[in-house]
Amino acid sequence: MENPKKIASLNMSQLIGGKVCEEFTPGYYGVCAIGGMLSAGTTHVVITPLDVLKVNMQVHPIKYSSISTCFTTLLREQGPSAFWRGWAGKFFGYGVQGACRFGLYEYFKKVYSNVLVDQNKSLIFFASSASAEVIANVALCPFEAIKVRVQAQPHFAKGLSDGFPRIYASEGLHGFYRGLIPLLGRNIPFSIVMFSTFEHTVNFLYKKLIQKRREDCSRTQQLSVTCLAGYAAGSVGSIISNPADNIVASLNNKKTSSLKQAVKKIGFLNLFTRSLPIRIMLVGPVVTLQWLFYDSIKILSGLPTSGHVIKDIEEDEKAQSHST
Repeated sequence: MENPKKIASLNMSQLIGGKVCEEFTPGYYGVCAIGGMLSAGTTHVVITPLDVLKVNMQVHPIKYSSISTCFTTLLREQGPSAFWRGWAGKFFGYGVQGACRFGLYEYFKKVYSNVLVDQNKSLIFFASSASAEVIANVALCPFEAIKVRVQAQPHFAKGLSDGFPRIYASEGLHGFYRGLIPLLGRNIPFSIVMFSTFEHTVNFLYKKLIQKRREDCSRTQQLSVTCLAGYAAGSVGSIISNPADNIVASLNNKKTSSLKQAVKKIGFLNLFTRSLPIRIMLVGPVVTLQWLFYDSIKILSGLPTSGHVIKDIEEDEKAQSHST
């Protein structure tokens, strides 16, 4: 009969950071999806006030010419509650998107790694993130359509419960997917750049700065790498995707009826510069927190943190041990 103390210690290790599943199994992808859902949904809710400012500056650029003007005007005209408009759309919409984005990225990365064995890793990162993002944005789009209108049109609806039936009654399903093409144009480049930058930054930090295997680093060190790579990924991705973000806001608020009209009305230069500072303020920290929460959930599940690390360090150590 086994020692009861040994059994208790094993159960405790399973509860605190014990491995709940093997990598690349259905359970593993489930953990990744849950981690992505919780990390994306909660972080997007936290920054709802900044998102309200961003959307209103995009939709009403003349009235809200700066962050301070937008803040004081909204506070004076609509009160403090205006800054939390659309929070439910952000939590559920970006939660679903996060589940698909992170969970399916891990799945497609494994699939493409097996198919494209001798290909450059960047190609695998690009293909995996793009494939996952298409599905993630189809799920997100209805929530985004409601969120943008609730934030920029105070009398449109209070939230999801009355926003969904109102759009469906007036526009049908088309109303929910009016901004799908520019949404894909915003989020696919963002996702490609974000995941690729994250993967390469993680590899760089372990190989060039820390110069230790991930397994030999403490949890704090591993999560620090995650945060640095996450911030770099979010900042670069926000710059790349800013033009499409302006177009999405314009189309969803019916400021223009087509992609061509949106580009013409906003102006080519404004596509890249309008609301960019506040978007960098939003996206950089949000993506950092998402990766931090996501990898924390993976660690608590007994799984390694995210990011591909080329095995040169491990191979060098083996070579040195054999030589001695």
